[in-house]
Amino acid sequence: MTAAERHEAIVETRLLRDESATQALASALAAQPAIRNACIELHGDLGAGKTTFVRHLLRALGVTGRIKSPTYAVVEPHELPGLNIWHFDFYRFNDPREWEDAGFRDLFASPGLKLAEWPEKAAGLLPVADLALTLRVQPDESRQLTLRAQTPVGAALLRALDESEESRK
Repeated sequence: MTAAERHEAIVETRLLRDESATQALASALAAQPAIRNACIELHGDLGAGKTTFVRHLLRALGVTGRIKSPTYAVVEPHELPGLNIWHFDFYRFNDPREWEDAGFRDLFASPGLKLAEWPEKAAGLLPVADLALTLRVQPDESRQLTLRAQTPVGAALLRALDESEESRK
């Protein structure tokens, strides 16, 4: 059993009232050193805000220029000084053989930040994510965000977010 498998999940729920709240949370997450080698899953229905959250996170990390959704390409790489980022969107993923053929196993094993939208479409192929985010649209168009830390890295990210919020109060 790996350390990730032995780690008890930590779950927090937050309300993101508007896009500026999403941006603030993404910026706080980007400020954490552990993010540089994290694997983050993003769950939610179409239009829940997964790609919006990723765009804010990438901007906060220093990505400039156009940030495209990888819906058709499956993966969009971003390279910053000392940081590789891969943004995956498995929405159109149909065949597990695509995983091996595309070299995704190697990408997920390499250093850097991995962001995976629609991870359930690649179930059984992805490693355990450090942090799983689930976005749900509320009747007032706000978003309920559930953060689930699934590894020690994920737990460290959640603790750091909590400490960041406490220091701003």
